[in-house]
Amino acid sequence: MKDTYTLPSAADMHVHLRNAPGPIASLVTPTIRPAGIDTVFVMPNLAPVPVTSVDAALEYKSALEAIDPSVNYLMSLYLHSSITPEEIAKAKKAGIAGVKAYPKGATTNSQWGVVSFEPFDEVLKAMEKEGIVLNLHGEVPSDSKEGVTVMNAESRFLPTLRSLVGKYPKLKIVLEHCTTGEAVEAVREFGEDVVGTITAHHLSLLVDDWSANVHHYCKPSAKSPEDRRALLQAVVSSKGKFFLGTDSAPHDISSKKGKGNTAAGVFTQPYALGYVLKALEEGIARGDISDSDVTDEALAGFFASYGRKFYGLPPSDKKILLKKDGATVEESLKSEQVEIVPYRAGEKIWSVEWL
Repeated sequence: MKDTYTLPSAADMHVHLRNAPGPIASLVTPTIRPAGIDTVFVMPNLAPVPVTSVDAALEYKSALEAIDPSVNYLMSLYLHSSITPEEIAKAKKAGIAGVKAYPKGATTNSQWGVVSFEPFDEVLKAMEKEGIVLNLHGEVPSDSKEGVTVMNAESRFLPTLRSLVGKYPKLKIVLEHCTTGEAVEAVREFGEDVVGTITAHHLSLLVDDWSANVHHYCKPSAKSPEDRRALLQAVVSSKGKFFLGTDSAPHDISSKKGKGNTAAGVFTQPYALGYVLKALEEGIARGDISDSDVTDEALAGFFASYGRKFYGLPPSDKKILLKKDGATVEESLKSEQVEIVPYRAGEKIWSVEWL
């Protein structure tokens, strides 16, 4: 790999910014653009009320723009029983980019999520007609009776993906935050309307890492060395089937280290691109990928162009410069109300400069 890369500005097609206005959103939203990113796809799983209407999505967007108006926020709805085909048509006119489906009980704020896709048949047909993306959290909930754990929850979901593609062949689908070789292969089975996002942290983490460090725990969880290798290879050979979606998920340190179960989520927003490049370096050192795989074209596609193209956005006309070991990850981000620990805190990382 080179020591510097000049690339188009990036698009992160899966971010969690939390409630806005709010203390976490106020702290993390300003970290998007310094990371070399000017377009983000914003998740709708807010609490205590998820984003289930166009009006709520537009209100949320305005609140984020009040924090940082220089970012292009692509908004989404939470697939919920209250959503109708008429709301989907309204969403299309309002520029809403997607509808996120959370299997009930599978992850953070998924208690209002989907048990079956059958009740949403008319909504999914409307999305297919309007060209609105279905964004899938690709796991089934853990169930000891059924033998489902975090380690096979994604694989158990893949028959549902195949069923949806078969029933709605023109529906644009994103299998979010792929973590397994099986998921990578499943996405590759289908045409250009089915793609996957890959996070920064799943390119380096393994199950042993998150089992020992609460700040590495997320849903879906990191898996095996073989799965990590498949993800790294997908990044450098994407050709449009995979693009960046960090699933950056900030939590106050009390939610990660307090009483009870730790919150699922890894915070990667401030150094998202650097984490990916660091993981690629490490992958080359292990032999998971070769140095020649990491081309400017592959990086520009994964970071910038593939995601924009899938969502019907024009290519970026802005440039960023990435420098190896040009920055150090903070130990934490703090305000008077919250403290958030970023991924790989204290480590040297690639820096970003806008050109």
